[in-house]
Order: sequence, then C-alpha cells, then structure tokens
Amino acid sequence: MILIKFKKLASVFLLLFLLIGCEKKEFEEFYERPAGLAQPIYQELEAKGNFALFLTCIEKAGYKDVLSKAGYWTIFAPNDEAFKKYFTQAGTGSVDGLDAQTAQKIVKYSLVYNAFKADRLGDYQSNLGWMPSMAFKRRTAYYEGVQEINVNGEKRLVIASNRNNRQGTDYYNVNDNNNKYIPYFLNEFLTAKGLSEADYNYFYPNVNFSAGFNIAGAEVISADMVAQNGIIHEVSQVLLPLPNIDEYLATEDKYSNFKALFDKYMVSYVVNAAATDKNNQITGTSRDVFVKVFDQGLIYSPNNENYLKFEDNDGQRESYTLFAPTNDALQNYLNNTLLENYKTLDALPKEILYDFLNAHMWNTSVWPTKFTNTQNSFGQGALFDPLTNVVDKKVLSNGLFYGTNKVQEANVFSSVFGKTYLDPNYSLMTRALSTALKPVLINSNLNFTLFLVSDEVLNAAGFSYDLNANTWRHTPPNGGASTSGSTAWSKLNRILNTHVVFGDNPDLAGNGIIETYEGEYIRFEQNKVYSAGNLEIKTMANVASKRTAANGTVYYLDKLLVEPQQNVGLHLSELSKTTGSSFKKFFDYLNNSAIYTKATGAILGITAGANYTLLVPDNAAIDAAIAQGYLPASNNPSATEDKEKVANFIRYHILDKATVVPDGKKDGGFVTLLQKENGESTTVTITNMPGDLTVKDMLGNSTKLNMAKSNNLSNRTVIHLLNGFLRFNIK
Repeated sequence: MILIKFKKLASVFLLLFLLIGCEKKEFEEFYERPAGLAQPIYQELEAKGNFALFLTCIEKAGYKDVLSKAGYWTIFAPNDEAFKKYFTQAGTGSVDGLDAQTAQKIVKYSLVYNAFKADRLGDYQSNLGWMPSMAFKRRTAYYEGVQEINVNGEKRLVIASNRNNRQGTDYYNVNDNNNKYIPYFLNEFLTAKGLSEADYNYFYPNVNFSAGFNIAGAEVISADMVAQNGIIHEVSQVLLPLPNIDEYLATEDKYSNFKALFDKYMVSYVVNAAATDKNNQITGTSRDVFVKVFDQGLIYSPNNENYLKFEDNDGQRESYTLFAPTNDALQNYLNNTLLENYKTLDALPKEILYDFLNAHMWNTSVWPTKFTNTQNSFGQGALFDPLTNVVDKKVLSNGLFYGTNKVQEANVFSSVFGKTYLDPNYSLMTRALSTALKPVLINSNLNFTLFLVSDEVLNAAGFSYDLNANTWRHTPPNGGASTSGSTAWSKLNRILNTHVVFGDNPDLAGNGIIETYEGEYIRFEQNKVYSAGNLEIKTMANVASKRTAANGTVYYLDKLLVEPQQNVGLHLSELSKTTGSSFKKFFDYLNNSAIYTKATGAILGITAGANYTLLVPDNAAIDAAIAQGYLPASNNPSATEDKEKVANFIRYHILDKATVVPDGKKDGGFVTLLQKENGESTTVTITNMPGDLTVKDMLGNSTKLNMAKSNNLSNRTVIHLLNGFLRFNIK
C-alpha cells in the first residue's frame, strides 16, 4: 500500500517537473534576445575589429562596464589608426603609456548624452521641440570639477563658474557640472547659417570636409552605427577635451597682457558653501572651495561652459566669441588711446575697462565669413581682416577664439564720445552724454560735431552730480533757487543738446549758423560760438582747441552754451531797439496786438518746448502791407476788425513747429500759425539753398530773406528779416 502511494507521488512530481521545464523553455524562448539585435557599444566596438586601442582606453578609464550595459549615448569613437597617430604626436609610444586620467578625458569627451544619428545632430533641442539644422555642439560627459591652483601665492581649491553672473549673484549652480561641449560640423548646419566649407577650413585648414560631417578637427569615417545603448560614429582622430576661452588664454603667453586685464580687474574668488559641501562629500576634505567668478559687467564669463541658459540646451546652437589682441597690439592701444589722459590702468574708471573688454567679446558665434555682419554689444561688427589681422584661430569648448594683431577699435572710444569719455577733466559731460546721447554719438555710420566743456566750466555754471544721492544738482551762480533731480537734469539736458550737431563739420573760423541735436540753433564767428542764452547774458564761448574723431570733430569750449530764459517777443524787442532797425515797424504792431504779452514777451500760439521760425517783414514791407490793406495804418488800432487783421498778419509770418535757416537742408511746404475761417491751416513754400532762402506765400508771391540781418537766435526760434511781406486769404 505504501509502495503504491509512493509511486503515485513520484508520478506527480515528475509531471510537475516536466510542466515547469516546459514553461521555463517557453519563457526563455519568448524573451530570448533576438539574433539581429545590436550589442552594447563596448561589444559592438569589439566586434568591429578596428577599435582595439580605444577599447583599451575605455577599460583604463573605467568605462567598460558603463558602455557594456543599458544606456543612451552617442560616442565619437577613434579607430586604431587614429590612436596610432595620437601616440606618435603625444610621444607615449603605445597604449601602455596612456594613464587613467588621460584615458578618462578621451572617453568622457567622446561621450554625448542621448543617442543621435547624423540626421539629428544638426537639430537643436529647444524647449518647444526640434529646430532643424540649428545645432553644432552637444554636451559631453566630461567636466573639470574642483582643481587646486595658486591664487595670489596661496593654494586654493577652485571651481569655474557655470553661469554668466549678469545679475551679480547667479554665477554658480552646484547641480551643474559645467560639462564641456564638443563641436561638430554638418553641411545642413552650414547651409542654414549661410556658411560654407571655407568657414570650417578656416579653423581646420588641413582637414578634409568632403563628406560634410566632421567632429572638431576629425573626419567621420563611418556614421550611424547602431548599438543597443546608443549610436557610434567612427572618427579619424583622438579627441581630447577642448579648453574653454578662459583656459586657452592662460596657455598662450602672447595674450598675457590681455588676460591680465581680466585677472586683475574682472576676476574674484568667492567661497561657495554648496560647492565646498559637495567636494567634502566626494573627497572627504574639509577645505573651502572657491568659485572663479567673472565680473557682472562682462557680457559673459569666459570660464562658463554653458551658454546663456535661457533654455537648458541653448549651448547646442550658439557660443561665445573672443578676439584677443597680442601683447604688442594691446600695449600700443593702451599707450595711445586708453591711457592718453591717465597715468596707469589702475586710474582708469572701471566702465572704460568694461567697454574695452566687452568690445572684444561677442555672446554669439562670429564665423570667419561673417565678421562684418555679426555685431557686438556696441553695434559693431568685428573690425578685423580675417586674412591679415587674425594670427590665431580656434574652436573651443565654449566658443570661437581669434588672436589678433590689432585691437577692436570700439566706437565708444574712437567716436566723438570717446574724446570726453577718456578724459577725466570731462567726467560730468561724459556722465550726461552717457545718459542721453551715448548710443547716438558712438554710431560710426553717422557724423557729428561735439562741443565739449570741462567739469570746471559746468561747475562754474552751477551744475554738479551728487554721487551719494545719484542725482544732478543745479545752483545758479548768480543767486536763485537750487534745483535737483529731474528739474536740474531737464535744464542740463537742453543745454547738452545744444552742444551736439548732427552731420555738420563747420569751419568755426568763418561765420554761420548750425542746427543742434534737438532743433535749436547756435551761431559761430571767428572761433567763437554762442546760443540764444549766451546772447542774453552777453557772453560767447571761445574755441580753445579742436580734435578729430572717427565720426566727426570735437571742439573744446571755455564756456557753456546756455539755454535762453526769455521769450521770443523780448528777443525781437531787442532787435527793434537798434538805431534804424528794420524790425521796428513789425515789432510795433506785435507790441500793441492782443496776441502779445509785453511783460513776458510771450506770443499767443507759440508754446514752450516747440520750435518756430519768425519771418519779419522789413519796414518798407510793412508800409507796403498797409498800402495793400493787409495791415491797418495804425500799429495800435481800436477797431476789432483791425486788431484781428494785425493778429492774422503776425500769425502768417510765424512757421509753426519748424525752424528753417538758409543752409539748403529744409524746404517745401510749411504750416504757419494762421488758420482759415474753416479751421484749416495755412502754409508757405520755402526754397532753400545755402546762403539763400525764398518764401512763397499762399497767393503765389515770393520774397527773399535779407541775409545780412537774418539768422537771429531766439528761444527755440530763429528770427529772419524779409525783404517783402507774405500775402494770405483766410476765406
């Protein structure tokens, strides 16, 4: 009985064993690795047979396990021939001489996060999706990390900043390893950017680009080899991590003076608690870690491997550019330009150093064929000849580098603005011009005449700048209420605009009138210059000296061109008071009219802040106007109709919101202050030639200016004398 039960139990176990064995076989057959599926990267390289040296490098770097498992990589794999060339160039002889640290550099820099075939490498991974043919770099697995360096004679643990410090605080993110990028060049990218093979070969003159897919200075021998954990691209050279701009500058003595400007004035080493804690956890050391921080006044940090970080991957599509002058070129420019009025670099205002360095820095890629078109923060292209001025060119991990035998002659220094900016005796005018007109005055495509006055002259006129309150102040030198803030600035700004002439370069030894920046006019005669305000206080500014800039001429004055305090009517009154004045009869009618205020000289219709032209008929013309019924016989009529006739006559002789002088610049139709009965404006037509101006009235009659007695300055107005009068009809 027992034997029977045992046999039955044995049969059950046998059946179960057979069932389990069948299920395991079916399971393994179902989940078995398909025969055609690619192996991981390491095994695929092994199977190819021509990557033995790279595989040894991978093993020395400790990456065999990583590349033999699941993952998602793009790897730029140098073949055995590439390694043989590398060993010869490096003098190591063979792979046996390759140390683990170098092996890690080679392997990690060849590894790009995520798997990309060639048709995807050229696309930019934006926050909104793929942007075709816009990328030429990818982030690699390689980064530098904390390094011990000598800082001012002291050994410190230092890590590079990984942000651009534009806010003065956001210069380091402990979660960002500052991974280096590897550049590559595809035909699709070059075409999309308007570039060509010539742009590539400018940096790599001896490298073939015929296949249209190169990694830095290496050709891609075979692309798009699929592995289980990524994509393999076979390359013709061993690729070591490229230096960034900051690192490359440090290796080249011929730019040491340029680098010294950054090191001394633009770099600080700041202890960072997060970096210190992270390094302590990795190494077990308790030493502080310093971040190498570049000044927030620079448009980018040369040691930042990332780009702007407006998007996480924006380093794929763009990079920085630096033009670095050689020591001789830099010293020559310092001696002759920046230090012309300063004894040492330490004495230079930091703003000047910012502008000088930033003029050489582009936060975009300046490709060799795009020097002229790619503008920096000053609106200038790269002012270098790619063939004669560039002595060194490199594609680096975070940008393009050009060593040059000249400096970028920044318009901020070479323009008329530069003459005040680079002279400490004109600091107040520099500050004022920087606030109001700097972007205009540094435009190298425009021409200017600039009248400069020193701090001493501005102080004598009552102007000063309060650094503590960060505001302008004005104290009238002859007594009166002091003002500050916007009131003082408005006064100075109007004066400032009379010191800037757009487009003219007059011979001040002669005699003439010129329009200033906001439409007011000034006069000059025999190297003396004056405004309407100068006439009121009976003083002229003398021209002390003259200098030429790239976009105009600078005249140095011993007095300020001040703004007038009086209204137009009072200036006309002064003109009418001279013996035998040709302005007298017209002024007599104005003086007694209902549109004139005798106490202030205000004329109804002329508003503060606007420009006007007063066309005054001479005495004979007034007599003719009386004879023809345009004016009553009395200059102080009692009848309402006659008073209106006088008012209309005056209004028709004032150009509204326009100032015109006989310089050949403004002509055509101009509106007057007179309106027709239906409310329409009336006009005159002006024919303007240098030294000659003709006015045609609405009835077709023409009269000319009396040139000898015209061009009289007033408050935003010029007063001319006509040899006739202007006829009109208000019906």
